[in-house]
Amino acid sequence: MIDPDGYRLNVGIVICNDEGRVFWARRIGMRSWQFPQGGIKKNEAPETAMYRELYEEVGLRPRDVKLIGRTREWLRYKLPERYIRKHSFPLCIGQKQLWYMLRLSARESRIRLNCAGKPEFDYWCWVDYWYPVHDVVYFKRHVYRQALTELGGFLVSAKPHAIILDRLATSQKG
Repeated sequence: MIDPDGYRLNVGIVICNDEGRVFWARRIGMRSWQFPQGGIKKNEAPETAMYRELYEEVGLRPRDVKLIGRTREWLRYKLPERYIRKHSFPLCIGQKQLWYMLRLSARESRIRLNCAGKPEFDYWCWVDYWYPVHDVVYFKRHVYRQALTELGGFLVSAKPHAIILDRLATSQKG
């Protein structure tokens, strides 16, 4: 679904583990990595779209995760000119996303990348929380930074003792 300003409505999904690391996936047949994300269908609620995309791209069901937060507002990024399909209607100039933070509550073995008819990813790993900001394609970096900055507060409140211990250990090294 594309809004009147030309932005495709979309959800982004950050999955974290108990150590505060995040799920990072490689696009199939490419060298680019990203968080799971996907479009919102007409008359579909954003949270419903998030759970649908979670299953299609990562194979996880609602029972496998705990929803711990969502961005308050839509975050937007514009596509570089060369990626805009000028002859499509309606014209899409970028994405407008709500971002969700989930904690994996099931075993990692529940993660499957082949649940959709056309899989999006061929490999995944856990990475440090801020790593994706520097590794994602350049035109998404500001949205990733915005999303992780806002969602990080949920991670701290969901498991404050691990974050505090990590900060203490880091400050004692320097």
